Amino acid sequence: MIQFRNEQEETPERDEFYETFLPRVDPAKTREEILSDSNDGVVNGNLLEFKRSTADLNAQLLQSIKYLSALRIKGKPVPATILLVDLSTSTVRRYSAERYLADIEKVYFGSASKNNAGFFGGDALETIDYEDPVGAERLVSLLKQKHFLRIHIDENCIVGWAEHFYRVVPSARKEDFIGDDTGKHKTVGEIRNPSVFREYLYPYEGESNIRFKYLMDKLNDHQQKKDLGAFYTPDAYAQKSLELVRAAIARVPAGDDYILLDRCAGTGNLEAGLTEEELSHCIVSTVEYYEYKVLLELLGASVRHIIPPVETADTFRAGLVAGADALSREYIESPIIRKYLDDPHCTVILFENPPYAETTSAEHQRTGHSRASSAWKQSWVVSEMKKEIKGTASNDLGNAFIWSAFKYYLRKPTDSYIVYSPAKYWKAQHLIDRKFLGGFAFNRRHFHTNIDACIMCIWWGNEKTSDAEIALNAFDIDPVQGTLLPQGTLPVKKIFSTYSQVYYDKRPIAETLRTGILAGLNGLEKKDGKLRNRPAVSNDILGYMVAHSSGFDNPDLDSSLLVAARYDGNGFFLRKDNYLEKLPLFCASRYITYARMWTERGRIMKSADGAAGFHADVRSGKLASFLLKCLLFTCLEMQNHMRTLRGSDGRFYRNELCLDDTNGMTVALRDLKNFKPDEREQLLLALWKTVLLWAKKAKNYDPTLTYGVYQIYAELDTFRKDKLTGTVEYDNVELHSALRSLKSAVKEYYLAEIVPTLFAYEFLK
Repeated sequence: MIQFRNEQEETPERDEFYETFLPRVDPAKTREEILSDSNDGVVNGNLLEFKRSTADLNAQLLQSIKYLSALRIKGKPVPATILLVDLSTSTVRRYSAERYLADIEKVYFGSASKNNAGFFGGDALETIDYEDPVGAERLVSLLKQKHFLRIHIDENCIVGWAEHFYRVVPSARKEDFIGDDTGKHKTVGEIRNPSVFREYLYPYEGESNIRFKYLMDKLNDHQQKKDLGAFYTPDAYAQKSLELVRAAIARVPAGDDYILLDRCAGTGNLEAGLTEEELSHCIVSTVEYYEYKVLLELLGASVRHIIPPVETADTFRAGLVAGADALSREYIESPIIRKYLDDPHCTVILFENPPYAETTSAEHQRTGHSRASSAWKQSWVVSEMKKEIKGTASNDLGNAFIWSAFKYYLRKPTDSYIVYSPAKYWKAQHLIDRKFLGGFAFNRRHFHTNIDACIMCIWWGNEKTSDAEIALNAFDIDPVQGTLLPQGTLPVKKIFSTYSQVYYDKRPIAETLRTGILAGLNGLEKKDGKLRNRPAVSNDILGYMVAHSSGFDNPDLDSSLLVAARYDGNGFFLRKDNYLEKLPLFCASRYITYARMWTERGRIMKSADGAAGFHADVRSGKLASFLLKCLLFTCLEMQNHMRTLRGSDGRFYRNELCLDDTNGMTVALRDLKNFKPDEREQLLLALWKTVLLWAKKAKNYDPTLTYGVYQIYAELDTFRKDKLTGTVEYDNVELHSALRSLKSAVKEYYLAEIVPTLFAYEFLK
């Protein structure tokens, strides 16, 4: 896609242009609104493109066309008028965007300002001298116009327009957007009969939605996305996983039949690369109605069975497909599938990318959909699963598919399950104990998500095993070519114990000490909302640490260090007598922040499996230097949100895990007194001194407080944002610069000096 330069750092002349004309056009419009799409500005139905001095009108015009193309793809109204502004001559040339509709409906790659030579756009419809009073008045009238270009919906822009539609009509469902008049359920949606977007879109004339087969999951309304999860599979990964499918087919005993079962086939992209012979063994289903219609159209004549086999008047059920819910008892007992399961001479191979939705996740809770998106948790399969599986494994929709695959479908040693899923179902939750026969690691970003993380595609046999480590061949995808990029072999190791089970300090606290304040994630006192924890204050308590969860899905929520108990708990009080040996928990919790490669997130998790060796080496003194390195890192790490503050209880809470000696030695400085820093550590300490030096020059610096890095950042690194230009101006640019330098050096130190030992003692595994 187009990579835009930052147009907001353009010319002061352009800013003066807007300052001159906006009061006449719309005084309420802000510069940020006008420049919100990284171009030179959209004012009502006009796209403006400025040059200090125009050298090539055609190149400038094509650059504008690329910006209009980007608006179309985002699902934003496309201005009907292009205004090319030459600042040196104070002239504006007007072009009609309709003339360039075919060019606007192309997809452009690279910078919008490059590779524009050779385009011929014809002459401008008019040229305006905006320094002339008549010309200025003409320009004002143009800028007030709200005319937009009608464009055609295609696979490049439909997702953007869907998102726009659901924002405008929050109650709308998928059928309201892409519904058609084929099949038994006839609802003509917005793309075929534009109403909300009648000024912006031509009616889509495709009879079906097959053109959008790879985007159907992204076209669900917001609630449906949460309910169904995501199960799109990129072509390159789908093709690669067929190697596992064919290896499983090769194990079918001679003379026996086999079925390939996909209970969440979507529009069938997993099956797209199968041969005619292989398709003739497929049984597929999908629970979303419009995907089912596409699946029927694409694969209905090729596969052995689709569930349900044909559409009837009762098939449509509030956007879903009656009889296709793989988590229902009706589906489990389907006679179509049952006859193969009861056949001793039929091998069952499940091949699936189950929907992934964890409705207790922070994402669901932030959007307020946690409870609404948990309807599947009332399904028959999940209720049966809970009878056998304890803990959080039943919170994941994908796990219900995986558990039920082994519970209800695999019967023989030659049966197989090839499944896409994040690693934790095997690595941390121990949901299955079957034989690993092969597999790949893929990048989750390519599955219609915005997250770089590891997805496993595993071929499981139906024989039990106690394996605790597997190896996966890893592949990314070239974003331009769409081809696989080998990333080597990645080990995946099971974890058997958590920090909270082994490392948390669970010593009882006397009721007389249960006073004080609670803290929020930002380190300040938390007084409102749900306060689920109890405070505590004593001479031996330094603060409160949270190192929650095995995974890194929400590292900044599951990791915190505060001067008082966190309001929602999930942590423990940090005591002076053993805090040093607890610091590796905090350090390990920062891993994904500094090692953002997709190969790490989802594959590497936190564990306490090395606790015995760690504790032995702590007692022997072998790890004394490492623990001080952890202390140094903790004092300089931005996620250490300990602040010095005065609580509403009248107490003075001091940050003891920082390097500020202004008001006397902190606990950290006391324990670092005999630390002999190497060259890298000397640099960190020098950078800290620079930060503190400039912090003390800040206007709101309080000499009575003891500051850590985060408190300096949050309270003293102040800035002002110009409302007109959007420019950020720091009040103390030297302080801001020093903080940035320190952050970069801390990252390098962490990766080089802390991480290897964390892996050695299985804090990271």
